[in-house]
Amino acid sequence: MTTALDRTVHVEHCMGTAFSIDVRDPGDWTDAIDDVVTCFHRVDAVFSTYRADSDVSRMRRGELRLVDADPDVAIVLDLCAEVGAETAGHFSALRAGAVDPTGLVKGWAVERASAMLRRRGSGNHAVNGGGDVQLAGEAAPGQPWTVGIVDPFDRARLLTTVVGRDCAVATSGTYERGAHVIDPFTGDPSTAMASATVIGPSLARADAYATATFVMGPDAVRWIDGVAGYEVLVVGTDGRVAASRGWPG
Repeated sequence: MTTALDRTVHVEHCMGTAFSIDVRDPGDWTDAIDDVVTCFHRVDAVFSTYRADSDVSRMRRGELRLVDADPDVAIVLDLCAEVGAETAGHFSALRAGAVDPTGLVKGWAVERASAMLRRRGSGNHAVNGGGDVQLAGEAAPGQPWTVGIVDPFDRARLLTTVVGRDCAVATSGTYERGAHVIDPFTGDPSTAMASATVIGPSLARADAYATATFVMGPDAVRWIDGVAGYEVLVVGTDGRVAASRGWPG
């Protein structure tokens, strides 16, 4: 953990990725950040599909009923069902017939972490989980946050940037984990797009919408134009870029 004038930063490795917590308020944020870190590891212990002892892994093996699982599992699965209905099935909490809410749970955990910091008095912070970010307030007085969107064909290059306050940014793409987004209709990795970035107020939904719009392909722009508060930028496998009507800039 590093501390400077009106800035405290901590990086934690969890859920197979790196989480950064960047608080831009004065004061000692050690205890609040420790609570956030504990929350991330608890989410991993409950939802990981790689840990044999997690609630989700036990449910996948038929060893644990939903009613007996951690209460957060039902909350997340209900949210997954809502997003599945909103996206006409392009988002799903099932993979190969087994429960798998990983397309939403990381964003949900980061959004929850931001809410925890707000309750502890932080109005200005960024919580980043593997490139998916929940932003609160400003980076500095009068200065909004800036989030870079990586070019899916060149990780050393930024495709564009998003500037904003109190918003979330989530990207699904092939440049970090390869072809890992599964098309719920075919059961195969989706090859419709190179990347899809969604911005909006909630990272849980932005994360899930990014997965869904990646699967939708070019139709994603028209779909999200009907979703209040959210915008999308998609990059096709041919390099073509398209954005929804309200995409900033």
